[in-house]
Amino acid sequence: MRYTVIGAGSWGTAVASMIAPKVETTIWARRADVAEDIEVRNQNSEYLPGLELPPELSATTDLEAAVDGADVLVVGVPSHGFRSILGRVAQRIPRDVPIVSLSKGIEQETLMRMTQVTADVLAGHDTSVIGALTGPNLAREIVAGQPAATVIAMQNEATARELQTAFITPRFRVYTHSDVVGSESAGATKNVMAIAAGMAQGMGFGDNTLATLITRALVEMTRLGVAMGGDIRTFPGLAGLGDLVATCNSTQSRNHKVGVGLGQGRNLDEIVGEMNMVAEGVKSTRGVLALADRYEVEMPIAAQVGRVLYDGVSPAQAIGELMTREARSEYGS
Repeated sequence: MRYTVIGAGSWGTAVASMIAPKVETTIWARRADVAEDIEVRNQNSEYLPGLELPPELSATTDLEAAVDGADVLVVGVPSHGFRSILGRVAQRIPRDVPIVSLSKGIEQETLMRMTQVTADVLAGHDTSVIGALTGPNLAREIVAGQPAATVIAMQNEATARELQTAFITPRFRVYTHSDVVGSESAGATKNVMAIAAGMAQGMGFGDNTLATLITRALVEMTRLGVAMGGDIRTFPGLAGLGDLVATCNSTQSRNHKVGVGLGQGRNLDEIVGEMNMVAEGVKSTRGVLALADRYEVEMPIAAQVGRVLYDGVSPAQAIGELMTREARSEYGS
């Protein structure tokens, strides 16, 4: 078996480092210096500084060569570049090759999830083997060997079990799941909520605020995901609540970092300009809100995040409007 990971950011590198000791693994990097760092020095000092990568992991900047002959493709590029990268090698991918997305975003122009983008680009591909890997997975902790768990969401149960065997390690527990829609929608929505959590922290609020925000964020995440066709059981699990808690609490989260800066009164362009990786929530918020409109789902937290990101509303004003909404029953709101 040969696995290819497309994208050498922090999470793509982390996933490749788990697979490489067990199966032949190649990672494609857009930049030559990143590929050389992985190939020659067994590290990715740009995205995971100070952490050792397995010597078995190979790296290349030749996308076509990386894809040719791969038995499994793992795609870890940001949502805004997902379609174009996959399109470059579409004709080289056999229709039965499993494809696993690591990207937790929404394509802005189409409002497609990444598995939908994959099926759209790869016309005729077996959609049952197109899936997503998602959960509370902060890349640096995974590479450092800290215990964690994730979900492989894929309709083809037999293929999902085969991938489970490849991804699982003594420190990384992998579950299979058939709910691709719910798992992906949860992953995209939690990025929006992580910005909200970061804003609360940046404004100096404490644990009560964060607990309230995460709890109500889970309601919004579930509401949208179920309306899109997801299984309600997905959202209290790893792909839903697990990912939400990790991202809303962690200083390692890029979306959380954006929120902290906004809560401190900093300019969005300045915050994003200082980051060497994409904060998916900055773009995905617009897509999530558009999906909420499409499915007629109320998402007040997401709406206020959108107002801060795109309309110049201050975090203080956004929090104030959330807190002074009409009083309702918890289960009816």
